[in-house]
Amino acid sequence: MPPLKLTYYLEIFSSWCTYVEPVWTELQERYHGRIDFEWKIALMNRGDFPSSTAQCDWFYRRSGLIMQHPTMLNSGWVEPDRDNYAAPNLVAEAGRDFGLTDDRLRRALAHAALREGIKVGDLSAAVTVAAKHFKLDPRKLRRAAESLNVRARVAASTAEFFEHRIDQRPSFILTNSIGDKSIFSGVVRLEPLAATIDTMLSDARGYQVFAAHFGAPPKN
Repeated sequence: MPPLKLTYYLEIFSSWCTYVEPVWTELQERYHGRIDFEWKIALMNRGDFPSSTAQCDWFYRRSGLIMQHPTMLNSGWVEPDRDNYAAPNLVAEAGRDFGLTDDRLRRALAHAALREGIKVGDLSAAVTVAAKHFKLDPRKLRRAAESLNVRARVAASTAEFFEHRIDQRPSFILTNSIGDKSIFSGVVRLEPLAATIDTMLSDARGYQVFAAHFGAPPKN
């Protein structure tokens, strides 16, 4: 097993998760075979969502300028009267049961919402997007997304996220083989993540080298 694990907590509707995706791709390419990468859903609370398209557009203007993004995100997905936006996250999680364990499905859902303005907060719309892109049986996918098993997995990963005492998406948790842990909450830049990864890999490697020369510590 790689000496370092990187867990990425995300929410499909998070604009900052959309902005950080190129960083996530860069990290996977740069540290391929040296790090165990995984992503997990961390659902936002209903109060974290914009109450109107106008409010959403205001946030998108701010984040777009901060990130120097050449195009503005699309607020068309916002439904002020919707009580629950979990649908695309449940579909992304359900995709694992169909072999879609990588980033493609959740990125397709995020693109549909934040780039195309599709209202994937509706489960039927989210299933349609996923089924179309990946040639899945929409009935089977919907059953999986609505299943107690998938809902339990999403609830568990969300609870795990909050156990770290963080509330921003994206968040990254780094743990290495010698018990170190680093937490980045809301960070969307490559440099601090890469610098910490390099340090933690170096420390874990140092322990491996020492063990190769001197073995385990004496019992007495």
